[in-house]
Amino acid sequence: MQARVTLLDGSMFTCTVEKRARGLQLFEKVCEHINLLERDYFALSFRDADNNKNWLDPAKEMKKQVRGVPWNFSFNVKFYPPDPAQLSEDITRYFLCLQLRQDIVSGRLPCSFATHTILGSYTVQSELGDYDPDDCGADYISELCFAPNQTKEMEEKIIELHKTYRGMTPAEAEMHFLENVKKLSMYGVDLHHAKDSEGVAIMLGVCNSGLLVYRDRLRINRFSWPKILKISYKRNNFYIKIRPGEFEQFESTIGFKLFNHRAAKRLWKVCVEHHSFFRLLSPEETPKKFLTLGSKFRYSGRTQIQSRRASAQISRPAPHFPRCISKRSMLSRSLDGGTCAFYTSYGSQSANNMGSGLYGASKAIAISDLITTVTPEKRMEESSEVQGKKQFLWLILHQGTLGSPEEMQKPQSTISALRRSFLEGGEGEGGGMTEWEKRLASSPLRRVDDSPMIEPLEPDEVRQSWMGFLVALGTFFLVVCV
Repeated sequence: MQARVTLLDGSMFTCTVEKRARGLQLFEKVCEHINLLERDYFALSFRDADNNKNWLDPAKEMKKQVRGVPWNFSFNVKFYPPDPAQLSEDITRYFLCLQLRQDIVSGRLPCSFATHTILGSYTVQSELGDYDPDDCGADYISELCFAPNQTKEMEEKIIELHKTYRGMTPAEAEMHFLENVKKLSMYGVDLHHAKDSEGVAIMLGVCNSGLLVYRDRLRINRFSWPKILKISYKRNNFYIKIRPGEFEQFESTIGFKLFNHRAAKRLWKVCVEHHSFFRLLSPEETPKKFLTLGSKFRYSGRTQIQSRRASAQISRPAPHFPRCISKRSMLSRSLDGGTCAFYTSYGSQSANNMGSGLYGASKAIAISDLITTVTPEKRMEESSEVQGKKQFLWLILHQGTLGSPEEMQKPQSTISALRRSFLEGGEGEGGGMTEWEKRLASSPLRRVDDSPMIEPLEPDEVRQSWMGFLVALGTFFLVVCV
């Protein structure tokens, strides 16, 4: 049987496997093709006849899992590491970056304007290298894709940040990218449509820390793995048994209703795998008894602890690999009407062999997977970041605000650092006003020359108001005494 696998860079890998081959055989061929050793965070996925995403079980035969559809698979990140810095090899972090860029472009990982700007600047540095005014035109990143609703203003801010990253290697840029993206509230969350006990539509999210519940784009509850005693499903119902609280005596069971039996089982399997990978020292053994109650499914791969131990023993030299370009189309028309290929700044390999790139890979994601969830953390982040998105990058171009020339050479790798330097900026050209006061003064809701919403009382008015109050108080006591 011929199997086609779409890789994270958008290219296609085709190989032949036996009809009775297990999923592990195909997965190992893909990992050998891309030269990946830290494999436990990745897996193969496929779409069933109803266009639902399913993970290929490495322990089962593929023909028993993929039925009625062609053998088309996708290589994806299955378990998002909580701390990407603990990964041993740069190539592993690079593939994680590719997956996260797909999540951002497709809308599955929502970001604010400032976050898109920061992450986009590191993407440009990783793929194109240092800014060169001779080679880079005014809109040299216009064909790159960073966000679902990319604007010209966003591209201008990305260019301003990219100019400050001179000397930063692709590996360092990807590390800064991961350090910022791991703080997002929807990082590594696998969402499933469901309904609560009252029939209200909700979303259940599975991640490394536990089970999350969203309603109306807000996170309304969180059940950490230590708090969950048991997870189960029956027909189209999904149940979790919760450990009693500090002032409770009995365990409680919470139920959710999914679309059908397959959706409930799919969610249950994802929960079992995430709990086993992130919480257990070693995976549980599959029951070998002939007559057993419940499902025999168990997570069969290595846990995160086992994976880290194996990664610490990797002794090979750092592999060299080409980095693809996050373009809407990998080929661009040149001035003479021909086509020109794009190259990375740290290698001579052409990007043509990377297929249609990240944008093409992200477009293959089903619309049902798109995420527009706005969590309370994201709402607070946006409320503070969006207000100053037009001005916070101004600091990078002005030495007086950021400090010495040596500090100018050090990129501010976090969004909070940029925002903090903006809000705490010293006196500038505004006559002793801080940047925060300038921004308030220029706000469309409040101008400096506008009259305040509540006029302060003048001294005469204060005196008259007190005299009127005392007269009224004396009249009241006189009426009471009479």
